[in-house]
Amino acid sequence: MAWYDEAVFYHIYPLGLTGAPKENSYSAPEHRLNTLLPWISHIKELGCNAVYIGPLFESVGHGYETTDYKKLDSRLGTNEDLTNFVKECHAQDIRVILDGVFNHTGRDFFAFQDIKKNRENSPYKDWYCNVNFWGNNEYNDGFSYENWGGYNLLAKLNQQNPAVKDYICDVIRFWVSEFDIDGIRLDAADVLNFEYMQALRRVANEVKPDFWLMGEVIHGDYNRWVNEGTLHSVTNYHLHKALYSGHNDHNYFEIAHTVKRLYEMGGNRPEGLKLYNFVDNHDVERIYTKLSNKAHYTPVHILLYTLPGVPSIYYGSEFGIEGKKESFSDASLRPALFLSDFENAITNNPCTRLLATLGQIRQTTPALSYGDYKELLLTNRQYAFSRSHNGATVLVTVNNDDSDYTITLPCDSASHYKGLLSGETVIVSGGYITVNVKSNAGDIWTPVTEKVSEPIVIEDKLQEEDDWFFDSAFITNPEPEPTPASESSTSPHGDANATTTESSASDNDAFEQGKIAGLQEAILSIMEKKGPVTEQMRNDVINNTHHDSLVNWVKSFY
Repeated sequence: MAWYDEAVFYHIYPLGLTGAPKENSYSAPEHRLNTLLPWISHIKELGCNAVYIGPLFESVGHGYETTDYKKLDSRLGTNEDLTNFVKECHAQDIRVILDGVFNHTGRDFFAFQDIKKNRENSPYKDWYCNVNFWGNNEYNDGFSYENWGGYNLLAKLNQQNPAVKDYICDVIRFWVSEFDIDGIRLDAADVLNFEYMQALRRVANEVKPDFWLMGEVIHGDYNRWVNEGTLHSVTNYHLHKALYSGHNDHNYFEIAHTVKRLYEMGGNRPEGLKLYNFVDNHDVERIYTKLSNKAHYTPVHILLYTLPGVPSIYYGSEFGIEGKKESFSDASLRPALFLSDFENAITNNPCTRLLATLGQIRQTTPALSYGDYKELLLTNRQYAFSRSHNGATVLVTVNNDDSDYTITLPCDSASHYKGLLSGETVIVSGGYITVNVKSNAGDIWTPVTEKVSEPIVIEDKLQEEDDWFFDSAFITNPEPEPTPASESSTSPHGDANATTTESSASDNDAFEQGKIAGLQEAILSIMEKKGPVTEQMRNDVINNTHHDSLVNWVKSFY
């Protein structure tokens, strides 16, 4: 077990958060990084125990056109400021990883400047890819070179050059010795040379126990990057897309399918792939902006914190701020914020309060970090799964519908389960619990072993006309007189213990089977009126033979 197995990340884009100028004048240092010191306590209050911050080093503009890998950007301060920031994070038990922009440099980087000056005679002419002294570019350099993303501002390093590889490895060693960092996020890892990344992994293994290498990868088979010889983790863009579109389209099948595919990618083992999960970052729109229904902020983040992987929150999104991607500019995604403007947010802002609660739950519930994953229920609008670890099973339920929904789920042998978000306690009966999932919300249900004197009974109240519809539609014959509790008991499967004659028992069984069949037929009829019914949805209904569960299912439609 390493620290990152239990990490909850807080992601900071420092040039934006501190309000630094868009262009670097290379003038005297401005100690803006020090303004982030009060944020460390806020990060701790949120239940985060790791910070991903970057880019940090001297650059021309947005930070990814590096000028000097060994000097903090003068718009942010000095190396001493960064050392103090990391030290304060560590004092509050927060790990720190930095952005490693090792695919390309800016044009002001010393090696590129030497090529401009000495051309063919430069000892660095092979530090960049496809340098052609017969070509030219928009800067009129008198030579051309390979860039990243079509931008000549970003000159692509020749990662197969041993000198480049050695230089970058020394940069990592310097960052650890100088700043005591705990890991690196590799920018543009999906276009990095694999031998180059493997060399970086060897250095990571050398410099510090549990030093974490995470890479920015968009698409593809993540196993290509995440393995014993390359990276520990990559950015989970597959799940990022599914989380917001699965809610906007009322399509939990998209999310569940993505989770299943990623879990299979990791060999169906909880330790297989520990991906870096997020719902927004410095390159994509804010989650609060992307959601068609802002109420879905809650189930989206419940999933972020409970699905397999390492959750991360992008600075400011805990307050529910907006951020829309604009043409030719990401400035609105990277705003300057002042912590004083969000005073008492954990108490007064429901978004902040939710994430602080989820952060604490994540850190105190090992099954969410180490547990296996098993899908338990899936419809377009409801989704339930379990995470089991060391004999304890945690259940997660979410609902993207505007109405409450009642679910019956299998659970472990505890006597009760408690909703860690709602505070509700439900009794376990026959290995099942029945819970009400509130509209556009969800809960995390954990086993409770101590005796609970007054378990909460969850009821779904119907209006008078709904009661009439329910009675006339499903109770076509009078209910048999109930048997006294001392003589009979009923399991959550609806199977009564026989206490009458064999003939009466047979009649009762037939009656129960008829009621169940009628309930199943009615549920399917209602579902068909509400939208397309998949084969999986139909099977979920047919396979549910629990009378009380079916009754609650019907009630959830009204």
